[in-house]
Amino acid sequence: MWQQYLEQIQQGDVKALARSISLVENEVPGYELLLRSLPSNSKTVIGITGPPGAGKSTLTDLLIGAITQEGKKVGVLCIDPSSPFNLGALLGDRIRMSSWYNNPNVFIRSLATRGALGGLHPKIIEITDLIKTAPFDYIIIETVGIGQSEIDIVGLADITVVVVVPEAGDEIQTMKAGLMEIADIFVVNKADRPDADLFVSNLSTMLAPAFHSKNTIIPIIKTVASAKQGIEELYAAILNQIDHPKLNEKRSWLLAEKAYYLIGQKRMKGIDKNELKDKIAEEGKNFNLYQFINAY
Repeated sequence: MWQQYLEQIQQGDVKALARSISLVENEVPGYELLLRSLPSNSKTVIGITGPPGAGKSTLTDLLIGAITQEGKKVGVLCIDPSSPFNLGALLGDRIRMSSWYNNPNVFIRSLATRGALGGLHPKIIEITDLIKTAPFDYIIIETVGIGQSEIDIVGLADITVVVVVPEAGDEIQTMKAGLMEIADIFVVNKADRPDADLFVSNLSTMLAPAFHSKNTIIPIIKTVASAKQGIEELYAAILNQIDHPKLNEKRSWLLAEKAYYLIGQKRMKGIDKNELKDKIAEEGKNFNLYQFINAY
């Protein structure tokens, strides 16, 4: 069965891809056989991240347009916040990007974070590797947008696009600790707003030490996504990053990050959080966290 799914995915069968993603997402028995049979490939993963309300979904929608205009195919994974009751996706990028659902060159899948930290899905690495097996030219991952802690995307994406808005000027110092340090490309969206140029100037100044230490320039692209402005420049900057030699240097580090994460997940398997809560509740006031952890 798994080999049949793999062959169908490689032939571009989106129904088989969607079904296989669900099997991996829900850990249907035997799903690991499918993952082990996946061929290795070097398709480029583009991560779109940034604070809530920065316009990530609109930019992603426009990037899909830029890619498909060249006759290329794109697979998109949109990570949405989870419902606290059923762990399903709340926002539904399928609605926001509904114009692409009949386009044979576009595949979009919404995934819930299911309580995972870092703005991603707990099975995002496996699902990304699965979607890379399909005949897409590019993979785009749009994260949920939870702020500074949303830096896990850097361990998954070959190119990380960080989207910010001019109003973030007062918060730029705190952003430096997280989002500021993971960007391969910065996008200042809603650049038609007051003080946008000042914000770009301040951002350039703050990034100057990184330019000198890494001997590389991080592009800052101004966009107005609502008016479809700046998308060509953004797409060109992404293509330039794909051709950059440092991308190949980054791949080994990315694979090490993925391996480390997956090994940790495997070793944690069998530890149920609800059972932990019950045991802690039984201990009551006598609970000692470190003795408890040592017992495992």
